[in-house]
Amino acid sequence: MTKPLPLPDAATVIEVCEATWPPAARQHLGAWTIRDGQGGGQRASAATEDWPVTDADLSAAETAMLALGQERLFQIRAGEDKLDTLLEDHGYILRDPVNIWAIDVTRLTGEAIPPATAYTMWPPLELVREIWEEGGVGAARQAVMQRATCEKTAILVRIGDHPGGAAFVGLHEGVAMVHALHVLPAQRRQGAGRLLIRAAAKWAQGQGARVLSLIVTQSNHEANPLYANLGMTIVGHYHYRVRPEGA
Repeated sequence: MTKPLPLPDAATVIEVCEATWPPAARQHLGAWTIRDGQGGGQRASAATEDWPVTDADLSAAETAMLALGQERLFQIRAGEDKLDTLLEDHGYILRDPVNIWAIDVTRLTGEAIPPATAYTMWPPLELVREIWEEGGVGAARQAVMQRATCEKTAILVRIGDHPGGAAFVGLHEGVAMVHALHVLPAQRRQGAGRLLIRAAAKWAQGQGARVLSLIVTQSNHEANPLYANLGMTIVGHYHYRVRPEGA
């Protein structure tokens, strides 16, 4: 049996996320990277520190985010405890701790996918777009997928005679990442989520990827057990801090 390859660390997977779910624009402002997400979600909109910051640096980032019409939102990665404390001291509240999952694609591709159950395509079919819309992945988030310049695909799976769910997958430097995974309510607990992940791994392997990854909030008590049961490994975490409106 082939030994699984070492998995990437959290910092590498976060870089993959940036490449496969990119902001509309980014700028380096002093110690910060400021992202213009244009409604593409927290991943595409949060500011991050480029080197350790102090209280004196905070107002520049806040002003830049407000100028973009965005909330004051920061992503806190491993080792950024001082930034986390600084933001907490300034009234920022914790939001959405996430798990970063990864797996060697060969662990998901050994078993054949049943015929006529999973389809990959780009651009996405209108049915895929409708599934995303139903799951809250609207035009602004679909625009993120469109502007991603990486190798990418949409995935549609079927359960029996009915659509089961959809996902978006991007590839960066040998690591594929799954985004916008949504299973239709009527098809839940029937294997659609598992099928989407396996189809993503098969596509990724065909593109030369060695690892499949994804990021999910720790509060998602349906997705996290699924990924664990598939044999995926948590390789890290991050979270956000946000300034409450009016504060």
